[in-house]
Amino acid sequence: MDIMELLKAALYGVVEGVTEWLPVSSTGHMLLLDQFVALEVSRDFWDMFLVVIQLGAILAVCVLFFGTLNPFSGRKDAAGRRATWVMWAKVVVACVPAAVVGIPLDDWMEEHLGSPFVIAAALAVYGVAFIVIETVRERKARRLSERPVRRPRHLVSQTNVGLSISERADALARIRHIDDLDWPTAIGIGIFQILSMVPGTSRSGSTIIGGLLMGCSRAVAAEFTFFLAIPVMFGASALRLVKYFLKGNSFVMAEWAILGVGCAVAFVVSMLSIRFLMGFVRRHDFKPFGWYRIALAVAVVAYFVRLA
Repeated sequence: MDIMELLKAALYGVVEGVTEWLPVSSTGHMLLLDQFVALEVSRDFWDMFLVVIQLGAILAVCVLFFGTLNPFSGRKDAAGRRATWVMWAKVVVACVPAAVVGIPLDDWMEEHLGSPFVIAAALAVYGVAFIVIETVRERKARRLSERPVRRPRHLVSQTNVGLSISERADALARIRHIDDLDWPTAIGIGIFQILSMVPGTSRSGSTIIGGLLMGCSRAVAAEFTFFLAIPVMFGASALRLVKYFLKGNSFVMAEWAILGVGCAVAFVVSMLSIRFLMGFVRRHDFKPFGWYRIALAVAVVAYFVRLA
């Protein structure tokens, strides 16, 4: 067993664990990393690995939010358990649009939209979207701050304790707690998830943008994004494994080790990334991620133009 391949797998796990949850495109980063640190594996295994490594990342969500997502928790009363089941129903229904569009188009998307320039375009477009959305929200907060009589009642006391303009903008959100997420908003966010089929878009990026546009606070948009990832990632991983084995492939010991290391590292790093993001969005906006996406898009274009 080649220790270098295991180290590469660990590196992919780090990248997956960081970029899966931050709105910067995990698939885009993984495809770009492949240009510099390619695994010595078959093409079929690489295509499968690129998706199935997400299982490590999604396990982190299940662990961190187990209390929230567990409808059988003894700490919840009947109303709490019922609310949890309703949340799961919203998650499942919100995943339907992406499943309906994504399953039949999966192979086509992979074949036609995996070029570096498509990735760069998606990185830049959604980077600009984050900056514009957050700027509009902050301008609205400033206007309301200049007209105290017309400010929402819940902002009056908060501004007295020195909230930043970013925090005030988030306090204006129509939905500021996950339990307040209604059905139309959940389904709308699910429709935005379809956009993530384009490499470089970012699944978390598309659903967070959808949540912000539909009136969610940053924390609610991020949290519902995590919940949506559970069925989506399990489903995508199962589909990719089925395709892998239907082609007559099987795992040798080295491939088991590579996949295991990648998933394990992705799990650990995801735990840290999710905690970081939830803490970050309580006091900051998504503009830094927008600027990062734009800078990365420029770097990608420059690199591949140089190779051409």
